[in-house]
Amino acid sequence: MDAAWAFSKVLRERRKQAGLTQEKLALEAGVQRNYVSLIERGIHQPTINIIFKLAAALGCKPSALIADVEAMVK
Repeated sequence: MDAAWAFSKVLRERRKQAGLTQEKLALEAGVQRNYVSLIERGIHQPTINIIFKLAAALGCKPSALIADVEAMVK
């Protein structure tokens, strides 16, 4: 599994665990809802700034998201 696909899975899982819809996550992160959808489907890859915004909206550290991605890729 490549890192982009793993990030999409991690983001979706974290979002659902937080009880957030794509719309609510997007609002909290300051991005468009369709952008969250595109990331979760593996179509777009987020920049480092977006990863930080998404992590803040999810209530976790960006490094936690990346650690989950690393574990999934291995």
